[in-house]
Amino acid sequence: MSELRAKAIHELPEVGEAAVCMGVFDGVHRGHLALVEATVQAARQRGLKAVALVFDPHPDEVVRPGTHVARLAPLHENVRRLNDARIDVAVPLRFDDDLRALTPEEFLLATAPQIRVRALVMSPESAFGRDRAGTPEAMETFGRTAGFDVVRVERLVTDGPAPISSGRIRRALAEGALDEAVRLLGHPAYLEGALSSSGGSGNLRFAYHPALPAPGDYRARIRDSGASAGTGAGLLRIDPEGNAELRRDPSMQAEQVALDLLSRA
Repeated sequence: MSELRAKAIHELPEVGEAAVCMGVFDGVHRGHLALVEATVQAARQRGLKAVALVFDPHPDEVVRPGTHVARLAPLHENVRRLNDARIDVAVPLRFDDDLRALTPEEFLLATAPQIRVRALVMSPESAFGRDRAGTPEAMETFGRTAGFDVVRVERLVTDGPAPISSGRIRRALAEGALDEAVRLLGHPAYLEGALSSSGGSGNLRFAYHPALPAPGDYRARIRDSGASAGTGAGLLRIDPEGNAELRRDPSMQAEQVALDLLSRA
């Protein structure tokens, strides 16, 4: 698994003129992909780069110190999925008290000259900057003088009675509703970690705070070294204390594994 460091706003890469969306993008679920698709489309129509600013750590952990948000995937996996969805540049951006203190206008101005926002893609619930003052309406007003358009994704992607959200998917996993979580994600639930042994069974140790499914046994497709393709099959057991044990073919030697959870066993 690759390590990826979130950058401070003054460390942004040189991208140029861009269509930009922003968020945590945890799990890169079906709802996220609607925002991503609109960003890619806006970029292609205007001759811009499609950019996703990916906040890390989760803003709730900064706003409420001591909070630990269970993650559907670690940062590098979310970035990989955004790139697979045709985002040109997915930039992990460190969310801290300094970033939180910026007004929406200060935030967008601080991204320049490395990223010059020419289209800002927002959903009805989007809001950013100090006191979440950066609403679509406020940004439309600012954009008229700052030289960018606001592209609205007018409808949130829903499934059943409620919009798809990372929180809703975490709840489904915690309640043991893996099929529902997979449907909302649009892809298998994901975990990754280091095995305590190089072959056969072993405890799985996590370098992040994962959103674990409810206790039980799960069929998993195993990847190694962060590859996107499966390299084997295994059985993941989650006990009531949240410990994870992976059983796999003893011939598989990789100690770092990524798991796509397919179904209950």
